[in-house]
Amino acid sequence: MNTKVIKHAGALGKKGILDWVLLRATALIISFYAIYVVSFLVFADINYESWTRFFTSPTTKVFTLITLVCILCHAWIGLWQVITDYIKPFALKFLLQVIVIFVLASYVLYGVTVLWSV
Repeated sequence: MNTKVIKHAGALGKKGILDWVLLRATALIISFYAIYVVSFLVFADINYESWTRFFTSPTTKVFTLITLVCILCHAWIGLWQVITDYIKPFALKFLLQVIVIFVLASYVLYGVTVLWSV
């Protein structure tokens, strides 16, 4: 019987169960944020002042920042799994992972810049 252990070098948790838990936790936080924003859109009188007040409040800024980090984590785990499962040539796999890291980091940096400039 072959009991060879496969190690995942690029996963956040280094173990499948931790990645699974991180995906579920980040999905919950993203869902709560969506509910938070939709509830504002449904129950608030939407105008420039209310929109500005909503996004300049510390609660919304912190919740948005946490959600941005969760989106980064969620996207990285999902894309890493797809890339490592379906892309076989090492060079292409490495290149795609570097591109994904660059794009996700750019999104988060841009999001933080926009978020804290309000």
